[in-house]
Amino acid sequence: MTAPPAPLTVDEFAPRLAGATVIDVRTPGEYGSGHIPGAFNVPLDRLDEALPSLRTAAEQSELVVVCASGARSGAASSRLAGEGITAASLDGGTDSWSGSGHALDRPEGARAVWPMERQVRLAAGSLVLLGILLDLAVPGARVLSFLIGAGLVFSALSNTCGMAAVLSKLPHNRRRSGDGGLDATLSRLSARAAGTS
Repeated sequence: MTAPPAPLTVDEFAPRLAGATVIDVRTPGEYGSGHIPGAFNVPLDRLDEALPSLRTAAEQSELVVVCASGARSGAASSRLAGEGITAASLDGGTDSWSGSGHALDRPEGARAVWPMERQVRLAAGSLVLLGILLDLAVPGARVLSFLIGAGLVFSALSNTCGMAAVLSKLPHNRRRSGDGGLDATLSRLSARAAGTS
């Protein structure tokens, strides 16, 4: 397996944006809340479907993957490296990009969606609290809190997140109807790589 390249800082990446192909691996809802100008949305859980298009894009220009903080894009960069596709991750993701004063594109009519990490914290915290409160009425219900805690430990050790995978399926994190979905994104990506867009 080839090691992925070192993550790029915003200062390293900003002057190279025009010549790079940027792949945003967040959910469509997060992407719609604001993304790096020109970025293509290929959610992390659909990355395997996009491998042929991403391979072609990487042959034509520098490929950079991005998410909200750099965690998911780091995983995507490693996954792509395992397939022989060179793609750097943006250190700090869109949070660092916008925090450094760079603009994010927001499609008209898109509503703000919390970053996945924040959604996971809300869901996990709510379930832990629910387990503790339920235990007052149903002895033993605190096992729910134990299971959530164990899941969070496993998530940290394995650098995966089952809760994020489940939350990404919720309607607010899915594509809006009429945007063409992943197939339309891959067509635009292929057209760009062919130099026709």
